[in-house]
Amino acid sequence: MEIKKILVSQPKPATDKSPYYDIAEKYNVEFEFHPFIKVDSLPAKEFRQQRVNILDHTAVIFTSRHGIDHFFNLCHELRVSIPETMKYFCVTETVALYLQKYIQYRKRKIFFGSTGKINDLLPSILKHKTEKYFVPQSDVHNDDIKNLLDAHNIANTEAVMYRTVANDGITPEFVGQFDMLVFFSPAGVHSLFTNCPEFNQGNVQIAAFGTTTVQAVHDAGLRLDLEVPNEHAHSMTGAIDWFLEQQK
Repeated sequence: MEIKKILVSQPKPATDKSPYYDIAEKYNVEFEFHPFIKVDSLPAKEFRQQRVNILDHTAVIFTSRHGIDHFFNLCHELRVSIPETMKYFCVTETVALYLQKYIQYRKRKIFFGSTGKINDLLPSILKHKTEKYFVPQSDVHNDDIKNLLDAHNIANTEAVMYRTVANDGITPEFVGQFDMLVFFSPAGVHSLFTNCPEFNQGNVQIAAFGTTTVQAVHDAGLRLDLEVPNEHAHSMTGAIDWFLEQQK
């Protein structure tokens, strides 16, 4: 089956210099970008049911910009005023710089890692071992941060502040336009079946990035046509380029 139209389950690239557009021109294919999932803040009423007092804590750990947005938005809704003494620990500098949207960056104590992994933050956390850490989480998360902090006897509290839900517009008619579907998370695969429970893959090609997404594709009973990373490419765009070259 010739691939002419590809649905990428992510937002449209912010720049025209994205490799997706080079691939589109090279192989005369069309890309459409539509996230299969969206992230919503937890209502204040539901957050209160967790019986967590944010102001009992002296430091916050952020793993994403989503976490920052929903933490400060929910604090505003709860009428919680975050003190200037609060410390912030972020997995990357990019995440840390995003704090400028909500606080005066230079006046706060902010720490960040370089790899995006929580272990990279551990030296900074251990230097501030007496802090009480608050960890905003999604409704779907693992216990890596809690396990790491607990292993070092560091006081911490996890609380769900946002949830991942299926996005609008993913209808059988919409999905049926495409020859290839590209997934980046298990939630994206789940969203496909939430919106299109009768989805029949047929000749539709499926690409998946990352081991957990690959497993979600298999668990859903779908045929996986392109697993990324692989021996030919480490990025999704590189893998699609290689895959389309093989289809010639």
